[in-house]
Amino acid sequence: MQHDTVATQPIAGQQPGTSGLRKKTRVFMEPHYLENYVQSIIDGIGGVAGKTLVVGGDGRYFNDRAIQVILRMLAANGASGAIVGQGGVLSTPAASHLIRKRGTAGGFILSASHNPGGIDADFGLKFNGPNGGPASEAVNAKIVEATKTISAYKIVTAEDADLGTIGTSSLGEMSVEIVDPVSDYAALMEELFDFDKIRTLFASGFRMRFDAMHAVTGPYAKAILEDRLGAAEGTVINGTPSPDFGGGHPDPNPVWAKELMDEMYGDNAPDFGAASDGDGDRNMIVGPHQYVTPSDSLAVLAAHAHRAPAYAKGLAGVARSMPTSAAVDRVAAAQGIECFETPTGWKFFGNLLDAGRVTLCGEESAGTGSDHVREKDGLWAVLLWLNILAESGQSVAEIMEALWRDYGRCYYSRYDYEDVETEKAHAVMDGLRARLDTLPGTEVGDLTVNFADEFAYDDPVDGARATGQGIRIGFEGGARAVFRLSGTGTQGATIRLYLERLETAPDALAQAPQEALRPVVEAALTISELKELTGRKEPDVIT
Repeated sequence: MQHDTVATQPIAGQQPGTSGLRKKTRVFMEPHYLENYVQSIIDGIGGVAGKTLVVGGDGRYFNDRAIQVILRMLAANGASGAIVGQGGVLSTPAASHLIRKRGTAGGFILSASHNPGGIDADFGLKFNGPNGGPASEAVNAKIVEATKTISAYKIVTAEDADLGTIGTSSLGEMSVEIVDPVSDYAALMEELFDFDKIRTLFASGFRMRFDAMHAVTGPYAKAILEDRLGAAEGTVINGTPSPDFGGGHPDPNPVWAKELMDEMYGDNAPDFGAASDGDGDRNMIVGPHQYVTPSDSLAVLAAHAHRAPAYAKGLAGVARSMPTSAAVDRVAAAQGIECFETPTGWKFFGNLLDAGRVTLCGEESAGTGSDHVREKDGLWAVLLWLNILAESGQSVAEIMEALWRDYGRCYYSRYDYEDVETEKAHAVMDGLRARLDTLPGTEVGDLTVNFADEFAYDDPVDGARATGQGIRIGFEGGARAVFRLSGTGTQGATIRLYLERLETAPDALAQAPQEALRPVVEAALTISELKELTGRKEPDVIT
């Protein structure tokens, strides 16, 4: 077997965002592009000699070819072993669990999460550390520095590894172990939740629909929901993973999961609906004629987690990303536990989880998880909801009504302005940034600005400081607007506008969300001049 050292030079723009490096698939397929970044990861983490790593992805286009390159480069760089999901497939939470269970030095996860797949769509690669979580800011900084100084990469010349057959083979001196991608993860879920109670729920005639969106969670959901828990055959729809996600957009929200939403808002709707995304780390929860926002879902899970065996002793604390609504804060206060507000990006939860400061974490972008792994976990959230429904005997509507009655209702929405010209997007943010000091006290419509700042975070565990994490505008009475540039896109810029308004009066808890939020929307657009600066009259997506 030939070991080659290939001369190369730095490629501009290999800067990871909130969850790894994401670019158009054709960019990753360009000569040296993938190899440069893989070698930069290897160098940035201090090498892989003698180490075992997990490798897997969401099955999108180029996933299989990229894995072959990664394996050959790991072998050339002296890795002792690679553990790979059968077919090159592992959901992101399953990969995190495998890293932790097998005690590996980390893992390469190939995914662009909820972004579309295909040769003309998106691809991504990230490194997760030994704790199973995304690489820290410090490690990412070393990786980025390596991309700027790289002069060569190492790779072996060999035939493709057989990714389809479970078992162990060799690639030079490196072992390649192909594992069932579902079994370890399913066993973990059975440890966390009362599967007998959920089986009884399904046996009673309870009906559910799970939309896997032609993505990685299809096999996981079928194995757990239908095969182990007894949900009716056909409960899982769009369950066969596809390299281009069936031509769809694997983002579990009401816009892209329209098939599920139509069924849940139609006649004879199932009792419970859910969806997951491209790599299995996000979720959407829907009741009959009722969409549950991710922020409210996190609050529900915090309020009712004790109903599942793994969380029966209570929660150590909770954490949410800054743009997520304050609904979970109110639950935490009632329980007398800590609640942390962090920047967007699951890596910021890692220290809190490792230190035992929190048990549950969540982001408004449909990601929730707990200390069982170090990633958000879509199917885990769905199973916790099922455990709560089974144990409480309540419907989704009854659970939501109780949440709002007991804690108030945080009306919430997100407006996405996608693929905005980068200069125009920065003009919006720079304009807001320049006016932060003058905004407090400003009256906009019926609202008065109470505070305005750019969010910064001091990690309570290691003291690391993260700045420039989004612009917050708070209004008297608890309403809030947040502006961020997304770090998960592959071209242009996406402006995300997050809107929130708290109501506690009993007669104000059943409003249409967009109507309740109208004054906040108008104030946010007026203050930011977003329409004028971007030329966008409406958002591309409202969730």
